Amino acid sequence: MEEILAIEHLSKSFVIHNLDKNIEALHDICIDLREGEFVGITGKSGSGKSTVFKCIYRTYAPQKGNIWYKSKKFGLVNLADLSERQIIYLRKYEIGYVSQFLSIMPRTTAQELVKHAVLEMGHEEEYAEREAFKMLEHFELDRELWDCYPGTFSGGEKLRLNIARAMVKRPRLLLLDEPTASLDHASKLKVRELIEQLKREGTTMMGIFHDIEFMENLCNREYTMRDGKLVDIEI
Repeated sequence: MEEILAIEHLSKSFVIHNLDKNIEALHDICIDLREGEFVGITGKSGSGKSTVFKCIYRTYAPQKGNIWYKSKKFGLVNLADLSERQIIYLRKYEIGYVSQFLSIMPRTTAQELVKHAVLEMGHEEEYAEREAFKMLEHFELDRELWDCYPGTFSGGEKLRLNIARAMVKRPRLLLLDEPTASLDHASKLKVRELIEQLKREGTTMMGIFHDIEFMENLCNREYTMRDGKLVDIEI
C-alpha cells in the first residue's frame, strides 16, 4: 500500500493574549497513513487530538512541521503551506471531515444537504438523489425530517446527518472527530458499518474516539494523545 499522508514533527501552540501565555497544544507529532488504513486516536479532553485533525484540514496553521499528502489532483503536497485555493479544492473533492458539530447551510433541508454533497463531486442529479436516499435510510433518519431544516434537529440527529453528508462523498481521506459522541448504540453500529464499507472501498481514515469498544477490530493502528504528544498503542 502506498503512503497517502505523512505528518513530520508537527507542533502547534496558541497564544492567550489577555493572560500573556503560550499554550503548546501539539509537540513533535509524527505519523503516517497508507492507503486504505484506519488509524484510531484516543486521549483525554484537551490532549490535542482534534488539533491534529484541524491542522490536517488546515483549520489551524501549524507553527512547525510538515503534513505531506498525496493528492489525486496535485500530486505530493504539503498541507501546512498549501494555497487557500488548493485547500478548498481538497476539502471539496478529496478530504472529508466529520465533527460532532454540524455547520448548517441556511434554508437547506436535510435531504438537500446530502444530495448537494454528491452533486459537488460532479455526479448527475438522479444519482445524487439515489445516494442521498440510501444514506438517509441507512442512518434511519425519520422520513418526516428529510424535508426539514437541520436547525430544528436534536444533537444525535444533527450528528447522523453530518456523518451522512461526509461519507456519501467517499473521500480519499476521511477525518472522523468523535463521530459517535452523542449517538445511541444502534446508530453507532450504523456508523461502524459504513466505516467498514469505506475501508473495503479503499478510503483512508483517521478517527478520534472515546468509545474504546467501538474501535475494537476496526483500526489497523491505535494511538493515544498525552499532553500534546502521540503515543503508540500495541493492538
